[in-house]
Amino acid sequence: MPSSPRLKLFHARTSPSTRRSTSLIVLTSLAIGLFGFIFGLAAIVFPSRTCLTNSPPKTVRVVWDVAGNSNGGNGLSGGVKRHKVMGFVGIQTGFGSAGRRRALRSTWMPSDPEGLRRLEESTGLAIRFIIGKTKDEKKMAELRSEIAEYDDFILLDIEEEYSKLPYKTLAFFKAAYALYDSEFYVKADDDIYLRPDRLSLLLAKERSHYETYLGCLKKVLYEPLADLLGKEYFLHAYGPIYALSADVVTSLVALKNNRQIFSNFSFRMFSNEDVTIGAWMLAMNVNHENHKTLCERVLTLLHCWLCNPEKRMLELHKIESCSKSPTLPSEDE
Repeated sequence: MPSSPRLKLFHARTSPSTRRSTSLIVLTSLAIGLFGFIFGLAAIVFPSRTCLTNSPPKTVRVVWDVAGNSNGGNGLSGGVKRHKVMGFVGIQTGFGSAGRRRALRSTWMPSDPEGLRRLEESTGLAIRFIIGKTKDEKKMAELRSEIAEYDDFILLDIEEEYSKLPYKTLAFFKAAYALYDSEFYVKADDDIYLRPDRLSLLLAKERSHYETYLGCLKKVLYEPLADLLGKEYFLHAYGPIYALSADVVTSLVALKNNRQIFSNFSFRMFSNEDVTIGAWMLAMNVNHENHKTLCERVLTLLHCWLCNPEKRMLELHKIESCSKSPTLPSEDE
């Protein structure tokens, strides 16, 4: 009987070059792992102030081309999807209002991108300061420094002048529409103490009209072009804060303008922006929704309109009925 073949075991001898390759692979893997650990640790310990996941850039510059189309100067244009929110609040501010902005950031408005994101998640409201441009290089440098610190602006490609507020207001609505897919677009001044939670509830109400002009409606205000309006003004929203529904802003965005941006309109421009918008709302036959809570000077409603806002904003924030009262007002308010 033939003998069974013996099982032979062969032990491969590792060559010096193979050992070197193996060592190199191990060291490379360790280096990659160590780099990943350090990068992850840095992301936790030193989080970025301006880069938020699934969040649009905070400060953008919006310019218009010859045809009147708006584009975000930071690349937020073209095929980029507009950020969806329930309401976009544009706080109209100027180069002489840095103190007001500090007061707002110290009270009801968050002072950092993460805080703005949390407010948006809880109320559905995105909030930014709205400002134009100036030829004063010192003022522009100060603005750039403020943007670098807080990152909460939309910059409009229009000269920042009080006499041009109607033009700035239309530029704001056009820019906000280009950047945000919002159910309402809210214009607010920088001298009001706002309750975002209560504003959110007001905007979220069910409505039968898609084209809505929402504000505290009044007739008596000073307008230099009053001769065109008659003895009594038409009903229009009080300027410090009002809102337009998405369908209304869509119509405003479609208004004809030339390359000088807003220097030639199919609608008349009055001296006051609230009178101007009110006149356009009549021409567009939209639904007027009157809310006295948007203009009464009491501390328990949607906002507190202020004199000397830099000082009063901080004082009001310490008053519980203005800053900490329930979102739903009591029947006594």
